[in-house]
Amino acid sequence: MVTGRGWLTMTAGMVFVVLGVLWTLQGVGLVGGSAMTGERMWAVIGPIVAAVGLLAVVVGLRRRRRDP
Repeated sequence: MVTGRGWLTMTAGMVFVVLGVLWTLQGVGLVGGSAMTGERMWAVIGPIVAAVGLLAVVVGLRRRRRDP
């Protein structure tokens, strides 16, 4: 089991970053094979999700640094 605070937040943040990038690439049509391909909505939602993920990673890193 992983101990210490921040791991869950950082892991969730990294997942959000990856999903956000994927959704962005699908939204602009660079990744095919999905109903999301070429849909402008996903080109907008993707960067927002990625930004939230980056924020979660930063928060998780700060929590880890505070742990003794």
